[in-house]
Amino acid sequence: MGKIEVKELLDNGVHFGHLTRKWDPNMAPYIYMERNGIHIINLYKTVAKLEESSKAISKIAASGRKILFVATKKQAKDIVAQKAATAKMPYITERWPGGMLTNFVTIRKAVKKMASIDRMKKDGTFNTLSKKERLQVDRLRSKLEKNLGSISEMTRLPGALFVVDIKREHIAVKEAKKLNIPVFAMVDTNSDPRQVDFVIPSNDDATKSISKIMEVISNSVIEGLSVRKAEKEGAQNASDIEKNLSQVAKADETTKKEEE
Repeated sequence: MGKIEVKELLDNGVHFGHLTRKWDPNMAPYIYMERNGIHIINLYKTVAKLEESSKAISKIAASGRKILFVATKKQAKDIVAQKAATAKMPYITERWPGGMLTNFVTIRKAVKKMASIDRMKKDGTFNTLSKKERLQVDRLRSKLEKNLGSISEMTRLPGALFVVDIKREHIAVKEAKKLNIPVFAMVDTNSDPRQVDFVIPSNDDATKSISKIMEVISNSVIEGLSVRKAEKEGAQNASDIEKNLSQVAKADETTKKEEE
């Protein structure tokens, strides 16, 4: 992970908070000053927290666990979807399905329903249905794809959540906390950071700010995945070497017996 510069965050408007009258007092440690009725976030604190979060999220990715990205607000959803997909991680950018984490078995059943419909189309079963039934199945498939398509590869609960705007995504945060799933989040001056395990004090409304933070986090996830891949390849190479040495030893033993 490259060094995160304060100027870079400044140029992307990460420091702009909310109106002072909308602040959450628990964000006081992360606020630098007030300017024209708006709180300004201390970017030195942001850099420290972003580096801490990046290291932690990279370790989770390296462990093989999934990080579920959550952002349903208009200015964040496309950015988050693109960055999460690049990092090969699941994401929710449409409405949060209630029970997504706390009732994960039911959510998985809905995902499997998608796969079942796809199989019907492949094996020809779909064509045996009436026109009305086919239309209903297609509508169901489209609805499931829109809400759950991005998590179809998530076969177990995620190792962590990354959230943009914890006030908006409060249900997701609540479910994660109930299951002791660590929460990473961009936290603006109007939110309570006590709900979050890894706080990144930042402007969670502007696209440039969201894009910058997501860039750092997604790159950290990709780094973690690279570490995991290298470790697996190293383990495989070690196994191959051990196997080859064993074969050589057996061959030597056979030769020795023949010579005797």
